[in-house]
Amino acid sequence: MKTILVVDDEPKITRLVRDYLERAGYGVHVASDGSSALSQARAEKPDMVILDLGLPHMDGLDVTRELRKMSNVPIIMLTARSEESDKLIGLELGADDYMTKPFSPRELVARVRVAFRRIDAWSVNETEIIRAADLILDVPRMRVMAQDREIDELTPSEFTLLVTLARYPGRIFTRAHLLDALHGVAFESYERAIDAHIKNIRQKIEPNPPQPRYILTVYGVGYKFSDTWSGTH
Repeated sequence: MKTILVVDDEPKITRLVRDYLERAGYGVHVASDGSSALSQARAEKPDMVILDLGLPHMDGLDVTRELRKMSNVPIIMLTARSEESDKLIGLELGADDYMTKPFSPRELVARVRVAFRRIDAWSVNETEIIRAADLILDVPRMRVMAQDREIDELTPSEFTLLVTLARYPGRIFTRAHLLDALHGVAFESYERAIDAHIKNIRQKIEPNPPQPRYILTVYGVGYKFSDTWSGTH
């Protein structure tokens, strides 16, 4: 049974989310503040974290920072903050997805299922290896090798986007295409979320992120994985 840590200081929300997730077949742990969330994450090692940003004492963005120091566990943010900048900061810190309050618990369960289905699908083909430029992507193990350096800190969303692009060097993907690769269904989202994920990937895999050699921006359209890369760049 996959386990999910739900972090929110509103008991009505944690009860509602817990009920829906347990009915869907997941084990649920609950925390009401950032410190206990981090303690439970260390002790329980959940398969996913659903995290409210508006927590007392230690806000959800700080919790995200600390979680990312210890794990690449999928994180879905819950936020009452409608400002685009707040969502982008959360995504840039390493969250995989977000939902704005008030939210539909059924949609939350659907997003959880999609995230787990995507991760589980990677292990179906136990031998899929993608070689693009000088990167080696071990898909079922979520591992990336770059110039003999292992990069293991990609989140599930970041790894999905990198695999999507690296499978088809030179193919241009719009942000809408990449959102579809992440969700597989038409969830409410916004295309700048892709920019935040791409920025994170570049920080982790590119030798010089401001001048990327792997994931290139196609201005006004989207992104592509370089099909003209050479080790002499």
